[in-house]
Amino acid sequence: MKVVVLFHRLGPYHHARLAAIAKYGDLTVIEFSSIDQTYAWDQVKGSPEFQQITLFDDADVDTKLPAELANHITAALNNSRPDVVAIPGWSSRGALAALSWCNRHGISNILMSDSTAHDEIRITGKELVKRRLLRLYSASLVGGKANAHYLTILGMSCERIFTGYDVIDNHYFAIGSDQARHDADNIRTRFALPQRFFLASNRFIEKKNLPRLLNAYALYRNQAGPAAWKLVLLGDGPLKAQLQALIVQKDLSPWVLMPGFKQYDQLPAYYGLAGAFIHASTTEQWGLVVNEAMASGLPVLVSNRCGCAPDLVEEGRNGYTFDPYDVDALARLMLNIAADDCDRAAMGQASREIIARWTPQTFAENLYKAAEAALNAPRPKASLLDRMLLWALIRR
Repeated sequence: MKVVVLFHRLGPYHHARLAAIAKYGDLTVIEFSSIDQTYAWDQVKGSPEFQQITLFDDADVDTKLPAELANHITAALNNSRPDVVAIPGWSSRGALAALSWCNRHGISNILMSDSTAHDEIRITGKELVKRRLLRLYSASLVGGKANAHYLTILGMSCERIFTGYDVIDNHYFAIGSDQARHDADNIRTRFALPQRFFLASNRFIEKKNLPRLLNAYALYRNQAGPAAWKLVLLGDGPLKAQLQALIVQKDLSPWVLMPGFKQYDQLPAYYGLAGAFIHASTTEQWGLVVNEAMASGLPVLVSNRCGCAPDLVEEGRNGYTFDPYDVDALARLMLNIAADDCDRAAMGQASREIIARWTPQTFAENLYKAAEAALNAPRPKASLLDRMLLWALIRR
């Protein structure tokens, strides 16, 4: 089976997934662009395990003209001659151009999506467009329960929906975090980390809910007193100045560390020395940083608005979920998980046991199950209205 997988941009965590897929057969990966305006990752080099095609090396694909993008995708897919194409979502122009190509050539396709019913305000008109687009997909690979449920709401049958899209290289984070713990004194000095701390890792944007996290942390400190842990906020983004001002306003400057954005090779050190991980987003399709924390053996406090929460958080076993708008509730959970009688080691071990079901191998196996389902399903046929809709959306 010749499979082509498309991504907007290859990040560090994509390669583990793609290497797992490559063991199953003939794989080509099409990257829309090697840089983007969202993530400050170092550029990821290719792999001998699969063929990699980058459409644009000079700029983010979102800055390209629609016709130029469509022409590049058409040429790459024509040359690849796939049996099945795995497409990242239904909103980007690149994804829609690939969907249009599949329908013109009668090629089976897989929607890769981690949207949920509640990750943003749903507008009836947009949902009707999604329903129409979804009929042009042969099968889907989604994150987990919440993501699968959303596709069923939009009209895709359960038999064509498979989970396991949102995974990371668990082994990488497990080994790296354990190495950090074994060399804790040196790592702590090297990265200027405190003895005990909560860790959060986010882009500094509104939906990550960091002002409420800081307010909850201030309440926690007032209640915990001298035994209170510090808070490390990894990341960067447009709200950095606002967060720094709030830290000063709340008199938290000695207790909140902001080391900035960290590349992939440095992350395990922070996870390894943290006491617990917090992800407080008001909306989140999945939350791969939770996977990273769990693979690193940490207890987790996760907003119930995160798509990963129903699958990855077992209440009281490896962590807790919370309402991201309830600052008092989060402060109480921080007190509970930092308490001396909390068995954080057992919770961290439970995190590793749970996340062991969500691996690159899971992604590969279920992508191929989705590919088989797509090949066995009737080929979607685009009506004139569908073709006009795709044309308009690609050129919007």
